Amino acid sequence: MAKASDPKADAQIHELYEQAESRTAEAFEELVSKPSFGMLLARSAENVAAVTRISSEIADLVLRNLRLAGRADVTRLARQLHRTEDKLERLLQEVEQLRDELARGQASANGSSVVATDTRRKRTPAASS
Repeated sequence: MAKASDPKADAQIHELYEQAESRTAEAFEELVSKPSFGMLLARSAENVAAVTRISSEIADLVLRNLRLAGRADVTRLARQLHRTEDKLERLLQEVEQLRDELARGQASANGSSVVATDTRRKRTPAASS
């Protein structure tokens, strides 16, 4: 059977708990106020950053050894794709200019007053991305 707890014992335990908590708080405040704590915190942050960088490099190395595309490969391919798209866009603009010149030349050679129709291709948002 459970015994009823003594109110004096409960008060004593509560007081001891409060004392331990206040001493612990004071010890932590003293620890944090020292410059060495700041240096320790900075070094810990540096170490975390270094470990993150090393783990990222290891993951890229594993992918490369497995002959799978890694982040660097995907980035390089994306740059090549953008360059190719830019070249294709410039080529399309040149073709459109040549069509316009050809249409104007044919219209002036025929001597007719008929306006040449626009032979340019209509671009859709999906085609330009």
